[in-house]
Amino acid sequence: MSVQLNLAAIAVAGQAAWKRAKPVIIRDNVLLPALGFLGIFGLWWIVASFKSDLIPTPYQALIANLDYILHPFYQRGPGDLGIGWLLLASLRRVLLGFGLGAVVAIPLGFLIGMSKPAMMALNPLIQIFKPVSPLAWLPIALSIFNLAEPSAIFVIFITSLWPTIINTALGVSSVSKDYLDVARVLEMPRWRRITKIILPASLPYIFTGLRISLGIAWLVIVAVEMLTGGVGIGFFVWDEWSRLNLSSVFLAVFVIGLTGLLLDWAVGKIQELVTHRSIESH
Repeated sequence: MSVQLNLAAIAVAGQAAWKRAKPVIIRDNVLLPALGFLGIFGLWWIVASFKSDLIPTPYQALIANLDYILHPFYQRGPGDLGIGWLLLASLRRVLLGFGLGAVVAIPLGFLIGMSKPAMMALNPLIQIFKPVSPLAWLPIALSIFNLAEPSAIFVIFITSLWPTIINTALGVSSVSKDYLDVARVLEMPRWRRITKIILPASLPYIFTGLRISLGIAWLVIVAVEMLTGGVGIGFFVWDEWSRLNLSSVFLAVFVIGLTGLLLDWAVGKIQELVTHRSIESH
């Protein structure tokens, strides 16, 4: 009997807590974001009313892009592909370049964070190359590879290195000296110190660098594809602008932004799975 009363009390308390939290959750997760989107669409509508000869209203853009939205993976010819295929082509380039960058950047970050001579040798190079515009690397890549596809991947690779290297080195160098001293007293092998102490403590920093690098990679691919052409969401933007078809440009902007958001969310979820901690707790 007492167990039933306790369960009933818990249920009542839970319902009361939900009733108190529900308005806040709805406000923060539904109403406020909706107001933000309404504000953007309202501003778009106002600007379009003054530039009606060139800029479509949100409704006109929606109607003009219905075919792309309803059939994102159509194939109607060698150069006539749905926006879904263009997006996948860009994602493939980004993930290849970003993945290669992560494979190089994380070990380099560990080396810099654990070795002062390596830090003194490599830090000046990082500080010189880090501010270089991604597009400045494109002519160099084209001269090396003489093809647009590997050149785009190389530009993604080189520009996604720096945030991951810097954040990994910062994480490694921030590991508590007490932990490392205990490991030395216990005569723990170097590789074991790295895998059992340094790597777990550095993971939040590493994932922060990876998220920044992936965001930069997704920004860069659009600009690179505009210049190199071929199949991709960046070239789609440039091609539609050349045709003065701003309705499709607005669609591409929305798709690019949403894809970037999903990529960052995916890396965040991987971080939570690997570190077993919520991102909000960091």
